[in-house]
Amino acid sequence: MADFPLSALLAALLLLLLLSGIFSGSETAMMAANRYRLRHLAQTGNHGAKLALALLGKTDRLLGLILLGNTLLNAAAATLTGYIALALFGQSRWALEIGTLCITFALLVLSEISPKVVCAAHADRLAPIISYLLAPLLRLTHPVIWFVNLFVTGLLRLLHLSPKGLHNETKLSPEELRTLVLESAQFIPKQHQAILSNLFELNSICVEDIMTPRGKIEILDLEQPWDDALAQLATSHHSRLAVCRESLDHLLGVLPVRRLIAEAPRGEMDEAILRSQLQAPYYIPAGTAVFSQLSFFQENRQRVGFVVDEYGDILGLLTLEDIIEEIVGEFTTSLSGLGVSNLTWDEEGGTVVEGTRSLRDINRMLGTRFPLDGPKTLNGLILEYFQDIPEAGVGLKIAGTAMEILQTQGRSVITARLFRPLD
Repeated sequence: MADFPLSALLAALLLLLLLSGIFSGSETAMMAANRYRLRHLAQTGNHGAKLALALLGKTDRLLGLILLGNTLLNAAAATLTGYIALALFGQSRWALEIGTLCITFALLVLSEISPKVVCAAHADRLAPIISYLLAPLLRLTHPVIWFVNLFVTGLLRLLHLSPKGLHNETKLSPEELRTLVLESAQFIPKQHQAILSNLFELNSICVEDIMTPRGKIEILDLEQPWDDALAQLATSHHSRLAVCRESLDHLLGVLPVRRLIAEAPRGEMDEAILRSQLQAPYYIPAGTAVFSQLSFFQENRQRVGFVVDEYGDILGLLTLEDIIEEIVGEFTTSLSGLGVSNLTWDEEGGTVVEGTRSLRDINRMLGTRFPLDGPKTLNGLILEYFQDIPEAGVGLKIAGTAMEILQTQGRSVITARLFRPLD
């Protein structure tokens, strides 16, 4: 070393520190890179992304290469620093201490912190580029890496740890995927984000959460005068009607209104023609997950089903459109009176809500936190709270939301006024 000028030694030291920084940054970039983005780039033909994925599929060898190179370079830099310190300060007892402090500071700044910060900030862009350097190095040093990994594997087995987990791709649960979607707001349009989020919720909600309650189902009662039945058919906004006698307890079938009108000869229609067009009712057990029911609708080529409890009593009506609205959000139609009105707080912090309104709708529109694991409607929640039929004017507070009952009828709460929670 004495034959080399000091400037050459300093240049060699700087080169070693920079090379060490490349290895340190490579480790951070490869480990921090988004594998899903790399896979997308690889599918579009990006060769660097393909190399990066191949290297990440052999994580133990990749880390062995990076750490081997980093360790060798750091050791060489420390040794060279010792020679430089002796050349500058001679055999002074402070030479090695000063050299140790200097190389530690240089390694931290130039070889560790700076490159790792840069590579962590630009991991997705740098990983494919770095792969062009690491891939051939891994092939050249394969015998050395294999030999070192023999001892690593033996040590892991002594600790009852398996290195196989390094090669397994991380699997995300539906909840984790939903969180990933919600946190990707800057990359996904708001409407698309809402649709994806709703899709993840389909398995956590059941048909009772989105069905039309029994009391709000429009029925065609064949016990009424025939002229009244024809008038109802002419003015109904629904394409399908539940046909029964007196009530849904005597359900006869589902009537496709448009097909009936098309099949009726020259406008002549009687009960026999009407009944010939009825379709057999399709029943859905209560508690069925909405996502499963969507598949059942597709398999059975159905669009309408009646939700029944364990005793066979009809609880409500579910249509394919209800599920679609749950995914894409509520949409309006050109037919007046069919849309469900949105709920908003007024200037005084209150709003009037129908008792038949779904708790899920109320939570979504008003930001309340009513429990969803029990009753499905506001009326059911209030009745469960009192265990009795309350009177108008009674106030209560549930899940932090105060409310006042405005109108009751029979065994139901017709309307209630809700007040915005303070927190």
